[in-house]
Amino acid sequence: MAEENSTCNSLSMEEKVKLITRNLQEVLGDDRMKAVMKERDLRIYWGTATTGKPHLAYFVPMSKIADFLKAGCEVTILLADLHAYLDNMKAPWDLLALRTEYYERAIKAMLKSIGVPLEKLKFIKGTDYQLSKEFTLDVYRLTSMVTEHDAKKAGAEVVKQVEHPLLSGLLYPGLQALDEEYLKCDTQFGGIDQRKIFTFAEKYLPQLGYKKRSHLMNPMVPGLTGGKMSSSEEDSKIDLLDSAASVKKKLKKAFCEPGNTADNGVLSFCKHVIFPLLGAEKFTIERAEENGGNVDYAEFAALETAFAAQEIHPGDLKATVERHLNRLLDPIRREFEAPELKTLAQRAYPPPSKKAAVTETEGPHRLDMRVGRVVSVARHPDAESLYVEKIDLGEPEPRTIVSGLVEHISAEELTGRLVVVLCNLKPAKMRGVESRGMVLCASVDEPRAVQPLDPPAAAQPGDRVLVEGYETGQPDEQLNPKKKVWEKLAVDLKTSSTRVAEWQANPLMTKDGAVTCRSLAGAPIR
Repeated sequence: MAEENSTCNSLSMEEKVKLITRNLQEVLGDDRMKAVMKERDLRIYWGTATTGKPHLAYFVPMSKIADFLKAGCEVTILLADLHAYLDNMKAPWDLLALRTEYYERAIKAMLKSIGVPLEKLKFIKGTDYQLSKEFTLDVYRLTSMVTEHDAKKAGAEVVKQVEHPLLSGLLYPGLQALDEEYLKCDTQFGGIDQRKIFTFAEKYLPQLGYKKRSHLMNPMVPGLTGGKMSSSEEDSKIDLLDSAASVKKKLKKAFCEPGNTADNGVLSFCKHVIFPLLGAEKFTIERAEENGGNVDYAEFAALETAFAAQEIHPGDLKATVERHLNRLLDPIRREFEAPELKTLAQRAYPPPSKKAAVTETEGPHRLDMRVGRVVSVARHPDAESLYVEKIDLGEPEPRTIVSGLVEHISAEELTGRLVVVLCNLKPAKMRGVESRGMVLCASVDEPRAVQPLDPPAAAQPGDRVLVEGYETGQPDEQLNPKKKVWEKLAVDLKTSSTRVAEWQANPLMTKDGAVTCRSLAGAPIR
């Protein structure tokens, strides 16, 4: 410890700044940061909402925390339990304390795995101060200044976005801004996806009489499938407790196209975690002599250039990364073999019951079904069997929706009619015309008949259509076609013997009553 402190003290301010900012995507307020560093060590805080299990991508901020400590910074890690609940209730209230404890144990295990001394860190829970009288009054003061537009904009990249957001999600950015003052930090560190919250803090904290802080932002590291590494997308991430066999399997499937350095989660992990932690060690790709033999890389830029030039095969890169990953994960796996930690993991993330699994993951609440009124109907210019409809869904402009109803209902009968529209399908080109939704219909094959569903006569365009018993939860902003959410749920959609539209025998309801079908009973709904 004394040796490390001596190293920190021997660094020039320029060397400290280089350590603090390396591999970052953006720094806001570096002049304010440097001004503080001329007087004393920088105080930095990093926060994480205690939602899904921490995964491999958490090593990215961990490696930066190692940099901050090497530069002599005082670092606080905020376990943002209240934020986890406010973000669309991603962590149920009754599991908050357990998940927060799991996060703290997992993060400490990660830091120990990369050699970070824990005694130089401060851990704090959000609820330790965010429920205080002073913090609560500041929240109220902030709500008197912030518009709904600014709150929604600030959380756009962090808080789950839905058409009708819960008030809790609008409070989220304000609480994160106030954290800077109540944690007495000089700088907040986070991902580039938090940039709008950081600029929100820079705007509003001075209006409360508090100082403006600087902000450090990591780039978003791609997951193994090429997009963001996410707790909710199993194939995109490697869990901290995944076995060596599971790591091998997931890396084998990871996106790592020859010569492609964009959206390459394998390469990104090398840049942001493996190389910063190598020290004097080199990144050695082991391969047979007939394939060029072993090759060493001391700098990530050289590895990236070689991969772009296709001098390194993706399989050889993955094999090397696999060795480094298991070296990082082995100490964590061993620590979590302790009975108390196994019990903690099971209690914090209990396996869902069959009903809960449907409700939370594949439930019908994920479908954005709304009442629409057909404003106009025209024949598709290049397809005789298709209509191009303009449908009022309570939005500023009617949506264009293409449907195959020509043989089943006249344009005159369809115009002005109330229908049910599935609104969050991915837009699709139908013979050159983009369709932004689907009119839900009951249909039978023998004899062939198709009928649009009928909302109650009192319903209005834009009214939500919900499945009774599944009213909680928010629809996906857009259904992921790769996950086939609609296809899985549609299997259980049909009309009852009394022609009521149902999902698993639960009626589809608006605030004015049930959705029905004019004459087709026991018919699938598509």
